[in-house]
Amino acid sequence: MRRLLPLLVLAAVLGVSGCGTGNDGSSAPAGTSGPTGSDPAAGDISQADDDLQIEIDLGDGSAPQTWTLTCVGFVEGSHPAAQEACDHLAGMERPFAPLPDDVVCSQQYGGPETARVLGRWGGEPVELQLSRVDGCRIAQWDALVPVVPAPAS
Repeated sequence: MRRLLPLLVLAAVLGVSGCGTGNDGSSAPAGTSGPTGSDPAAGDISQADDDLQIEIDLGDGSAPQTWTLTCVGFVEGSHPAAQEACDHLAGMERPFAPLPDDVVCSQQYGGPETARVLGRWGGEPVELQLSRVDGCRIAQWDALVPVVPAPAS
């Protein structure tokens, strides 16, 4: 079981079928207004299906950064590697799936970096907190590089 645990964690992070709890990290059910969505019935302008805001804190004393990233037939935003990030996300099944509540993680520290990803992806609301405080969260972060920066060596 110990040898399978890292694979199960990585499968859950990458959204491989049959793993995880089915929770997609949404803060609101599909078709409803979430913190980053809009209500078409109210006449609001709707947010693009693949439109993200990424808040990064490297934990090194520098000011946190906020990047935008839009990947809807064109790539735009303030993300420093926007095309690479969109291409990477396009190849992932459920890039913003949260870790399952019952996952067991190795106790290791990967660094002080934290991130928050907000917006919409694949038409669904996204609100995901990232860190590098244990083996599961390190794998989750690493799976999202280049959307989030690679940790300093």
